[in-house]
Amino acid sequence: MKVLKLLPNFLTILRVVLSLFLLFLLLNTRTYFSFLTPFHINMISSLVFLFAALTDLLDGYIARSYKAKSRFGEIFDPLADKILILSAFLGLVYLDRVNAWVPFVILGREFFISGLRVLAANEKKDIPVNALGKYKTVSQVVAIGALLANLTYSYALVAIAVFLTLYSGIDYTIKYYKS
Repeated sequence: MKVLKLLPNFLTILRVVLSLFLLFLLLNTRTYFSFLTPFHINMISSLVFLFAALTDLLDGYIARSYKAKSRFGEIFDPLADKILILSAFLGLVYLDRVNAWVPFVILGREFFISGLRVLAANEKKDIPVNALGKYKTVSQVVAIGALLANLTYSYALVAIAVFLTLYSGIDYTIKYYKS
């Protein structure tokens, strides 16, 4: 049982390590990974990203199911999520697969809402995570996974992710001011 209590924190740390590996892979494809074809780099980077994103789902499930929530997880889990998204977007901008304004909007919203959550906590306001936030996260993961795989329809998925990101940010902000 003790292992299950530590597993969510381990998965959070693993997500950060995978994020760094993903960024290293994307920035160094020509230098250290020249023996791989572009197709293989695309598939490996997409799978690394999706696996890292899966660790977020898994650590949350384990923490809730086995009452293994910790202060470390409360602080570092959302931070690890942002590091993963940032790593993927830095690599995608470097590879010229996405315009820089997309990660700016998405990450700008994430940091703005993180600040709003800190304010809400300091003011003893409870603004629970809702389904819209979950849809936003899933849309971002799917869009980034598609961009990393270099799929043809990935820009449509990016448009959906940007829309849901902004919409959920506005929704959260309105709920903060109404509470």
